[in-house]
Amino acid sequence: MNFADMLGYADIAQLSRIADVYQCECNGHSKNELIQSILSKVGSREVFEAQVGSMRLEDLRFINSLLFDKRELFSLEELIARVQSSKLQDDEAAAVSRIAETKRPHADSVPKNRRKGKAQPVPESGPREIISRFKQQGWLFNGISGPERYLFQIPKDLKVKFRDTLRRRFRESLVYAGEPSVYRDEQELLGEDVHALLSYVRHHEVPLTRDGYMHRRTVMQIMESFGVQEEPPAKAAFRFGYGRRFREYPERFSLVYDYCFYNKWLVEDEDVLVLSERGTEALLDRRAATAEQLYRFWLRLYKGAVPNLLSLAHWIDDLADRWVTADSLRAVLLPFIKPYYYDTADSVIDKRILMMLLHLGMLRIGEDEKLGTVVRMTKLGSAVVAGVHVEHQDVLHVEAGGGTIL
Repeated sequence: MNFADMLGYADIAQLSRIADVYQCECNGHSKNELIQSILSKVGSREVFEAQVGSMRLEDLRFINSLLFDKRELFSLEELIARVQSSKLQDDEAAAVSRIAETKRPHADSVPKNRRKGKAQPVPESGPREIISRFKQQGWLFNGISGPERYLFQIPKDLKVKFRDTLRRRFRESLVYAGEPSVYRDEQELLGEDVHALLSYVRHHEVPLTRDGYMHRRTVMQIMESFGVQEEPPAKAAFRFGYGRRFREYPERFSLVYDYCFYNKWLVEDEDVLVLSERGTEALLDRRAATAEQLYRFWLRLYKGAVPNLLSLAHWIDDLADRWVTADSLRAVLLPFIKPYYYDTADSVIDKRILMMLLHLGMLRIGEDEKLGTVVRMTKLGSAVVAGVHVEHQDVLHVEAGGGTIL
């Protein structure tokens, strides 16, 4: 439902609280006047942007986790979990400075509260307080009746307004560039390398170590047939969280291997790696590793370490629709990225997101002589992002072993 529909189902008490937030001047005892006054305020771009501009960073992170979720209903427990996952350990003031600059509305530009002398309360930071504040602002509503009365939803049209408002704020800080003289584009290469791995295992005996890994020499031999070469990780590197074999294999190779393993195309049979019957069928099927399938798998695999990966991919698609500097894009998105143990927020966006989108064939990365590294989403990438959705809780737990990709 849209905002106006939800206001129609709200009671006088809730409407009055929402009207207070937007400082509406109307008859507080008339439901119709309250609704019309609230709609007038929220419909104003200036007022809505002022409300978004005054949001704390943890509130922005929370709402961002919901903006690209196709589900309409959320339980209180789910919302609390999202709030908690939105709290970062970094210094909030430093992170805010990286966001597209936003000024709080000047006192003269905001109408006086309709209840004379009433001051707005200082918001608290607990999960329930944040959810309550979103209800007071009319950004979250309870269901109407039955089991849904215990669930929450965001008005559909407000989701669109939030995305549009944040997009405008983000774009103000971006630095766009012309076509670079040279750029990398890896479209279709990842799917071809999935077949290259399956083909190698079919035609060679592949011994495994006692821990179940391929020997480094074998990995290097396999990558000779790959479209993209990688350096093996350092032996002392601290690596986990992005795949079953991420510790021993390079990032891209690890994604290819895990995709094959979780689809049960490869079997780690004691001390040797073998191709399963399903793997033989996949080797003959050129549609076994499409861009959509690989992207969906990447989201599920990496979401354990980067919970808001889906929304970040949507923002990159939205903001990098033309060549943009990696530095300015990074600065805009960095406040929404949580460090992951050994990975800093910078490392997460550079290595785990932008570089993997390049490997997935969804992003081009180039070099501008004056502006440095620039990136742009491919048409394939935009189509894939628009067509693939993974539920927030749909995470592939890499420690749990193999499973079938749905």
